[in-house]
Amino acid sequence: MEDIRQAVELARTTRPVRSGNRISMPPARPLELTAQPAELTPQHEDTVDLKEVELDETFLSGERIVSHNAKDPRTRAYDLLRTQILRSMDLNKWQILAVTSPTAGCGKTLTAINLALSIARLKERPVLVVDADLMKPQVASRLGFRFDAHLLALLEGRAHLRDALIQARFLDNQIMVLPAKPMTSGSAEWLASRAMATLLQEIKNAYPACTVIIDLPPVLGSDDVMAILPQIDNLLLVAASGMSTTIQIEECYRHLQSIETRIVLNKSKDTPITNYGY
Repeated sequence: MEDIRQAVELARTTRPVRSGNRISMPPARPLELTAQPAELTPQHEDTVDLKEVELDETFLSGERIVSHNAKDPRTRAYDLLRTQILRSMDLNKWQILAVTSPTAGCGKTLTAINLALSIARLKERPVLVVDADLMKPQVASRLGFRFDAHLLALLEGRAHLRDALIQARFLDNQIMVLPAKPMTSGSAEWLASRAMATLLQEIKNAYPACTVIIDLPPVLGSDDVMAILPQIDNLLLVAASGMSTTIQIEECYRHLQSIETRIVLNKSKDTPITNYGY
């Protein structure tokens, strides 16, 4: 297996160039963070009253969710990732970030949640996590709360956005979560549907200052990511050290050429303060 770090160092833009048996990426453009005050309140009355849950810090720790606690040294890697991503999104006036991985087991859901909690610690930075891994949703279970309404119910017209959104509180901060229940088939069709596009537009209209993080299935496991690609602004590809191969990453980039993609390396053992490196 080729060195995964070579792919990480070179993965800076959306279009890889093959040179021999390695992936070559052009250098990234310099980014500048734009500081604009965010609007914390939704723009429509029907999205105000949300169900609230209090997250349990002990439970989160057991799930390796740490970035709600700024004093935890493992949070630093997620904070650095947060800054890089927000710079790019602010510069391009983007709102929707998708998180995926080449294959299962790379830690994409864990990364999406920790990134969201890290962003939420910034003042005037509301965050919404949408669980769109319809075949194997894990966001709600990782955060430790139950729910009734969910993503598929919205897409089928059986619930309203205000019924499905959960306000998850922790310490002095909070994130919104749109959970999902598992389905056995048809996930790609729903993600590509007009109902999904309409829902994402509704979220953008209701929460124009909110960073929306969508947890998607692995790229190489189905066509789900390709189905929703036109509806998202940029993408974070989570690879796993010792698991993801350069060939897998290159294959992902071939599928993701139409969108700006960043890659992070998860499960790295080289960083002393955390097992998360990039």
